[in-house]
Amino acid sequence: MIFEKLKTEIETILLDNNKSKDELLLNICELLEANIEYYNWVGFYFKNGDKNELKLGPYVGEPTDHTIIPFGKGICGQVAVSNENFVVPDVAAQDNYIACSITVKAEIVIPIFVNGENVGQIDIDSNTPDPFTEEDERFLEFVCAKVAKII
Repeated sequence: MIFEKLKTEIETILLDNNKSKDELLLNICELLEANIEYYNWVGFYFKNGDKNELKLGPYVGEPTDHTIIPFGKGICGQVAVSNENFVVPDVAAQDNYIACSITVKAEIVIPIFVNGENVGQIDIDSNTPDPFTEEDERFLEFVCAKVAKII
């Protein structure tokens, strides 16, 4: 399965002490986007200091205007408040969705916890309707747990 292979590659990326945190995160984004056909935009958002908002970190995919997202707004903002995974099979069916691109059909957001605190999240958009499975969730939880160790 592709996820098992990617887990090893993610662990290898994170062992590179010669790169900055942002470079490592970008390498993870690039790896996921290149290897999982339905991952069309992959990025990280992090809590913006003491503000109740998220700030865009490293990402790959179409440029986005959504560099700051208030807590509670959009899928990412909701995850910042709920502290729970959010899988959206059809973004058009979501009232509180921030459209990044008309090509996006589905989204998955998984929080990153450090010492029990939600410090950020990985956000993935897909141009494929309803592509995300429980395997994606478990895999992305693994990615977030590994990323939490370098933050």
